Amino acid sequence: MFKASRQLLVSARKKHFALPAFNTSNLEISKALLAAAEKMRSPLLIQVTESSAKYAGIENIFAIVQQLEKQASVPVCIHLDHGKDTLLVKKCISLGFKSVMVDASAFPLQQNISTVKKVVAIARKKGCSVEAELGALKKIGSAEQHLTDPKEAKIFVQKSGCDALAVAIGTSHGAYKFEGAAKLDFERLEEISRLVSIPLVLHGASSVLPELVQKCNMFGGQLSNTAGVPESGLKKAISLGIAKINIDTDLRLAFTAGMREFYAKNPKDFDPRNALANAMQLVQQVAEQKILLFGAQNKV
Repeated sequence: MFKASRQLLVSARKKHFALPAFNTSNLEISKALLAAAEKMRSPLLIQVTESSAKYAGIENIFAIVQQLEKQASVPVCIHLDHGKDTLLVKKCISLGFKSVMVDASAFPLQQNISTVKKVVAIARKKGCSVEAELGALKKIGSAEQHLTDPKEAKIFVQKSGCDALAVAIGTSHGAYKFEGAAKLDFERLEEISRLVSIPLVLHGASSVLPELVQKCNMFGGQLSNTAGVPESGLKKAISLGIAKINIDTDLRLAFTAGMREFYAKNPKDFDPRNALANAMQLVQQVAEQKILLFGAQNKV
């Protein structure tokens, strides 16, 4: 059986580290993530987005992670990330997911609350944890409009019954997070943490590591003007109550860089397993670095 994420998240907030929540879309990335967690003795959330579910097939990716979990000696939980389609959310719960995110953040506050509350009622019966989001990870009007309102966060948690809350403090998805210097609202996070007792989650947290961008470009990539969340910012966020940090972009960069590097150096090799092994090694290295950064090593 998969572990429910709530227990892992509560432990992370209590012990002041962040649970590594890493996204996958295939067998190779999933294996690399688990190898990193095993080596570092860290709990692990393996996340699947709606687009990854569409790519791999939700039953297929669930079966892969489920089989890996059976072999694991560390706590592993599969998690649906940014579940905007409530039908998919319910399907994941019925399949056996022990953690789902209901993303109704685009709706007004009361509609967001009611949507999450309905899923929570279903999830509780299956022992499944529910993450929700308040705010948005991109600018949708005024400079303040998209960020999580601390007072609304308190109301949202009380009325929705969610187990974890993803907050917007200035991060965003992808490899181009900022124009100029990173601007994260730590005062806002501190206030939310004071008002909300459940674990808090930081999305869009990849640092877009320069060495990965450089490696991609060295072997044929064309990435420029990338910008991510500074590692110092992630450490500060953890100190202010963040108990789960999502990473996707850095893992994609690592996988792509590993594939590009292998084929550039081995133009006569046509066995995809060799290129995939190289990509997996780089993904594992990045995952291990993140686990150390989050303070999640030796927490099992």
